Amino acid sequence: MNAVETQNDAVRYRCTACGNLTRFDVVTNRRTKSFHHYTVGGDLEVEDVEVLDEQVEEVTCRWCGHGNAIEVLAPGEVPAEA
Repeated sequence: MNAVETQNDAVRYRCTACGNLTRFDVVTNRRTKSFHHYTVGGDLEVEDVEVLDEQVEEVTCRWCGHGNAIEVLAPGEVPAEA
């Protein structure tokens, strides 16, 4: 599974085993660049997070547990009735 998910271009999944369209466990490997701003008191605030690379490693259906029955829906594709 090589779909990349970002906030602006969210990927939708469908489990062909049970018809689930809404609940998935998604494991990603993400490389980011961010600005770390520490206050004088030592508190950290992370700002300006930029995703440099993101790979979806595994998608598993939360309903039935299948990981080998997941399909990526095309952007704008209306899911068929399950």
